[in-house]
Amino acid sequence: MIARTSPIVKLAIRAATPIALLIAAYALFAGHNQPGGGFAAGLLLGAVIVLRTVAGLQRPGHATALLAIGGTIAGVVAIGPLLWNEALLDQVVITWQVPVLGKVKFGSALLFDVGVMAIVVGLIMAVLDGLGATSLVDRGLRGSEGPATSASPSEGGRS
Repeated sequence: MIARTSPIVKLAIRAATPIALLIAAYALFAGHNQPGGGFAAGLLLGAVIVLRTVAGLQRPGHATALLAIGGTIAGVVAIGPLLWNEALLDQVVITWQVPVLGKVKFGSALLFDVGVMAIVVGLIMAVLDGLGATSLVDRGLRGSEGPATSASPSEGGRS
């Protein structure tokens, strides 16, 4: 596979990763007033993870933890207003004056979007793990150096 053997592809993915992270951050924060939000940011981050996995580069782990944390954040933000006799998924906006920036607003919808983003990224990572993409990449990388298993034939392992 050319993606894991080509240094040009690896370099291009390494160079594109910070740019994609900035675009994902913009999509996350601009999602309340313009197109974007947690789902769009999660898809962008998921695309970065897929590219890094295919190229054999380092990628984050713990898909289950991301799914659990994202679901917890989104659930708490969704149910939280019920504690104050407000409607489900009602948004709370906090505004304060910052000396250099002026008026700054923070809404609970941003926390909900962060939860959705974590769910989408965790789901993409879980799908990659479920399809065996990481083991295929690892096996392909180790294939040029030796057998894919660490056990020798005398220890009962297959090579």
